[in-house]
Parts: sequence; structure tokens; C-alpha cells
Amino acid sequence: MGAAPVWSVDPRTGKPREQVAVEATAEEVDRAVRSAEAARAALGDRGARAALLRTAADLLDESGRHVIEAADAETALGPVRLTGELARTTAQLRAFADVVDEGSFLDIRIDHADPARTPPWPDLRRWKIPLGVVAVYAASNFPLAFSVPGGDTASALAAGCPVVVKAHPDHPATSELCAALLRAAARRAGLPEDVVVLVHGFEAGVELVGHPLVAAAGFTGSVRGGRALFDAAAAR
Repeated sequence: MGAAPVWSVDPRTGKPREQVAVEATAEEVDRAVRSAEAARAALGDRGARAALLRTAADLLDESGRHVIEAADAETALGPVRLTGELARTTAQLRAFADVVDEGSFLDIRIDHADPARTPPWPDLRRWKIPLGVVAVYAASNFPLAFSVPGGDTASALAAGCPVVVKAHPDHPATSELCAALLRAAARRAGLPEDVVVLVHGFEAGVELVGHPLVAAAGFTGSVRGGRALFDAAAAR
């Protein structure tokens, strides 16, 4: 038996619109995480990270009509609400790019060596470093601002962490479109496109939070879904 298909459904009629993808197997989740981890070193370039975030915002704005149409077709939230949500989403991306450029988030502390002290004081330096691959779980009622291109993804990329997003089944086509735009932004910024990877499926989401290379997760959603992820993470 093959992997289960992922369908985009019209919420106004309840009828399937198109098959978008198939649910990721455990092996495919593993490959997705390992691909993201392999792209991690490239995100060490802060200038490239800021460029990625700004370019992603630009591409989302340029494709705004298409993005809003796709999201409305799957959520019925309406173009007015979705136009505002898209503006919020791109503003988040640009705000995090500014944070990356400014640099104080690194919280750098430097204590220079002092050989006159007893005992001699060594040179001590501290700064924050990226955790690693971050799993992001898209929300049902915010197909943009709390999903593939949303704040969890933006903040993780800004910190230098590659992202594997588990798409929400209520808007898989929108998720695919936004993921393609973020991956295109990565290429334009001179980064591997696998700094952002997308997977589908409930079981894929559980596999994702249990993967040993996933260092953190961002989740917005139901108590049931959050509980399942909490239990899977605690069992690692």
C-alpha cells in the first residue's frame, strides 16, 4: 500500500480540489531532517540569513494575489482577512531580518584576559549559538502568519536554525506554495534550499518531534495535537 494522499479540500463545499502531496513516511521524515541539518552550517552567515528573510518577504508580496487565492480556496477566511495576515507575515520576516542585522540577540559577553589578577584571569567570551533543526507545526486558522512562512519559521531562521515544517491538513496547497517561495528565497540568498523543508501527515509530525536531530519545536494548535507532541518529545 502506498503512502496516503494529501488532498486540498474546498471548505465551502467539502469537496476535494486536488491532490497536493502524499503523507511522509518515517524514512522521508528522517531524510527531511537530515537534509535540513546538512544545510545548517550555511546559515552561519548572518548576512545571508537576513537576505533570506527579506527575499522571502518580497517573494510573498510579489505572489500575494496567488497566495491569498490559494489560502482562501482552502480556508474560506476571505481575501480581506488574508490580505491582512499576509501583511503581518511579511512584516514579521522583515522585522527578524532587522534583528539579525542589529546583532544584540547574540548577547555577546567578553571578559578580556588579566594576567595581573591572582590567579591570572583568562580571556572569557560567551555568545548564543543556534540550537539546530527546528520543527514547526502549522496552525489551522492562520495559514500564513502561524504556518509555513510564519513567526516560528522566521525566528528559527533568524537564529540560524534550519526548519522542517509539518503542513496543516486544512491548507496543504497553501503550505506547498509558501514553502516553494521560501526555498526560492534561500537559493537567491545563496543558501541551500533545504534550510526549509516541508512534510505532510499526522504521523510524520510525531516522527518529526521524536527525531534525534530536532532540537526544538514550535506548535500552535489543539490540546490533543499539542499533548501528542509533548508526550513524543518527553519520551525521547
